[in-house]
Formats: sequence, structure tokens, C-alpha cells
Amino acid sequence: MARYTGPVCRLCRREGNKLFLKGDRCYEKCTLDRRGFVPGQHGKMKKKTSEYGIQLREKQKARRIYGLLERQFRNYFEKAERMKGITGENLLSLLERRMDNVVYRLGFAQSRSQARQIVRHGHFQLNGHKANIPSIILRPGDVVSLKEKSKESVLLKENLEAAKHKTPPAWLEMDLNELKGRLLSMPTREQIDVPVQEHLIVELYSR
Repeated sequence: MARYTGPVCRLCRREGNKLFLKGDRCYEKCTLDRRGFVPGQHGKMKKKTSEYGIQLREKQKARRIYGLLERQFRNYFEKAERMKGITGENLLSLLERRMDNVVYRLGFAQSRSQARQIVRHGHFQLNGHKANIPSIILRPGDVVSLKEKSKESVLLKENLEAAKHKTPPAWLEMDLNELKGRLLSMPTREQIDVPVQEHLIVELYSR
């Protein structure tokens, strides 16, 4: 499957925002602080951005935050359109309830890309069953737990130690003793702290 393998700091520079693609490491050292302009030989040139360009950048920003390809992202948008409620908020709710994002939000991983990798490697169970597909959409009441043999992983131990100093979103509940988390409710827009103006994505796809 195709995936981006280049420097992720370049993506933050392109969007002009910290996307925290490296997790907590972005707080310590960020290329955007030193080179706050678009990558490329013409990056320092000031360009007038069209309405379409603004909408496109917002869509690209959301894609990069959640680590999705264009076809995947478009599928989520079409699904959000068919749901009741506001399309933009439905879209963010779907993205937040992905298995890899929930693992990241619970503190099992330092970044979404790391969460995707450890889910792929089969370290987790969903409601007591094997779950190694990052794109699984969770529902209220679902329980994500760490497999017994994975509790000895050095990486996961380090991540969970760091998670003790973090508070998961209000729509999630984390039990550090049992090493499991539960989806309590559907995330509302106020509970989703991503720097995205979802209405611009809706306008782009509605053209």
C-alpha cells in the first residue's frame, strides 16, 4: 500500500502549522520554528492564495494529520455525507474513532503513525478479539486492550509511562492498571482538538 516515507516536518512547513506528526517530539524540536516557510526553492515568495487553494490546504492538512491517502479520505467524506447531522463534524468523528487514532489518544503510542504500526503488528484486541486493522471504526462501548504478551514491550512500557501524565479526551476512558481503554461516547466537535476548519473541506468536495 502506498504511503508517504519522506520527512514529516516538510509536511508541517507546507501547511504552515504544527501537525504533531511526531507526537511529543514536536514540542521539543520543530523545523517550523526555524524555517517557517513553504519547502522548495520558491518557498519564501509571497503568493496570493485563491479560495480553492485555501480549501485544498485545509483538506490536505486533515489528511496529513490522520495519515490517510486521498481515496481513503474521500471515502470517509462520502460516508459522513450519508450520516445524519453536520457533514464536517461527522467526518471528524469518523476519523477520531479509527482504531489507530483511539490507540494514540489513549496514550499507547506517541504519534498516530506509531499507533498505526503497533496496531498492524497485532499488539491490541478489540472487545477481546484480535484487531490489527488501523481503519476499524469504533463505537461507544468498545474496549481496546493490550495483549498479554505485548505488556512486556519496552516501547509500549515507555509510552504508557508517559501516558500517566496525560489526560485522554472526555469521550475516552483509560485504565492504566488493566491497560485497556473504552470509547464512552461519540466525540463532539468541541472535544476534537485538531486545527482543521472542516466546513472548508465540505465546500471543496461540494464544488
